[in-house]
Order: sequence, then structure tokens, then C-alpha cells
Amino acid sequence: MSGQKIVVLGTGGTIAGTSAQAGDNIGYTAAQVGVEQLLTAVPGLQALAGGALVAEQVAQIDSKDMDGEVWRTLALRCAHHLNDSEVRGVVITHGTDTLEETAWFLHEVLDAAKPVVLTCAMRPATALTPDGPQNLLDAVATVLAPGATGVLAVAAGEVHGARHVQKVHPYRISAFSSGDAGPLGWVEEGVVRWACNSPVAQVDHADSAMNSIVNAAAWPWVEIVMNHAGASGRAVDALVREGVQGLVVACTGNGTIHHDLEAALVRAQNAGVRVVRSTRCAEGQVLPKPGDALPASQGLSPVKARVALMLDLLRAD
Repeated sequence: MSGQKIVVLGTGGTIAGTSAQAGDNIGYTAAQVGVEQLLTAVPGLQALAGGALVAEQVAQIDSKDMDGEVWRTLALRCAHHLNDSEVRGVVITHGTDTLEETAWFLHEVLDAAKPVVLTCAMRPATALTPDGPQNLLDAVATVLAPGATGVLAVAAGEVHGARHVQKVHPYRISAFSSGDAGPLGWVEEGVVRWACNSPVAQVDHADSAMNSIVNAAAWPWVEIVMNHAGASGRAVDALVREGVQGLVVACTGNGTIHHDLEAALVRAQNAGVRVVRSTRCAEGQVLPKPGDALPASQGLSPVKARVALMLDLLRAD
């Protein structure tokens, strides 16, 4: 039986941001408010958690600047707390820009039988009507919800799974979507109502992935290139010359690529560079066909396919 402590790991982001004027929702500075102060400012949060919230500041950054070292630290702190029998689950406060990448990374490296819930805000803490406090309440409610497991993202009253969640709007409060997969559930007045889908099961190679990131001397170099009208292969050729180890292609439509770019990608693959196709479309996924020269990402978005490919390359070392 798991305990009742809920650990909140702060990493910064807009949810911890401040602006000089209360009405300014875009001219703010992210990652200014400490996680303990953030939690104290939310009425009813400690009561909802049964007085068992534990705060820890892991990083204090704008999530556009997220990097492998913060990921490594965050994963290790998550693993530490998940192994504590007194911990019911983990909440992570995170910026919105790279939340989907962190969610997928944690899904891949953690053995998360308990819930790990990322939450965020589109408005800074100093906004006239900040969305962070409600998102924090909903994240704690999700940790406490029967059936909650694995890595989840909670924002604007919706619960998303790590695999499909994606930021789809640069400004509005409901900025996240799981595309045609839909959310896993909704938080309604502090209670989670699960959809027909259930939280995504964790992968069975989490242990090896965690060992890989702990022992890695350096992160594999994996870049994303985009297909578009008039795309050439020159950037790919240059990356190969510089020693890139993996390439993810944000393809048009169902994995289509301009013939010049595709020729360069095939050359890269033949030279030993791992190449994976995703789609730049916000919904749906690449459906592979027999005889495809380049493998598909199995439904992962370009940025998540990059995370998966980095971990794959680490495990192969």
C-alpha cells in the first residue's frame, strides 16, 4: 500500500513566472517564484493533499531552455521519490514549451507504477486570473484519483497521457491536446473522470533507460529537420559531415518528403546515421507502407521521436 505523501518537484516555467503589470500575460519572466511559495499561495491545496505535500526545487528555468542535465536530475529525483513507500505520487511544475518532451522522456525512463503528473500554466503567477493554481489543484487531484498511474500531464481541466500530449496553441489557456486520441480524462470539481482510454502503461525497458542516462558521458546528437516546399538535402549533408548521430524528419502529410531531402536522408542512413520519420501534422500519425526507405516514429511527434531516438542510441552504446 503506497503512502500519502505527494512530492511536488519545481522546475520553473510560466507557472512560476512574474510580470511587472498584473494584466500582462506575455511580457513576463518565467521561473521567478520558488515551488514552496507557489504551493503556499494556492488556497485549499494542502487540505486536498491531506497536509502531506512535500516541495523540492529541482531547477528554476524557462522550459524553452530545458536540457539533458535537468532531465537527468529530474528523472533521478522522480525515481528516488517513487521508490519511497510513503509517497503516493509526484507532481512536477513545468513550463509549457517543452512539457510534452519531458513527459515522454520520463515515460521512457521511469518505472512509474505510481502517478507522475506534470502541470503548468499559460499565465504567470502575477496575472489577474492565473491558471496555475487550478492546474496545481487538478494535478494533486489526479495523483489521488483511483486508477492514476504512469506519466500524465494536467492542464485546463484535462488529463493527457505522455504519448499523445502536445502543445497546440501559443497563448490560450487550453493550449494542450492529445489530437485524435483525446484526453485520458477530465478533472471536474476535484474529481477525475476517466475517459474510455486508460493511462498509458509504462515501458518495460525503463531500468535500462535510466542506467543509460546515469552512465552516459554525453547525450547523442539528434536533430530534427522539416520537410517543406523546396526542401533541399544540404542541411542534412552538413549535419552528417559534422557527425550527427540521429535525424528525425518532420514530414509533410503521411510521411512524405521532398525528393532532394529524401535522397540526402537515405545517404545519411546508409552512412550509419539513424533516421526516423514523423509528421508535422498536429493530429494523426505516419502510417508506414511496405518498402518504405525510412522507418516511421510509431505515432510519436517529431520532438518525442527525437527523445526516443536519443534514448535508443544511448542504450545501444
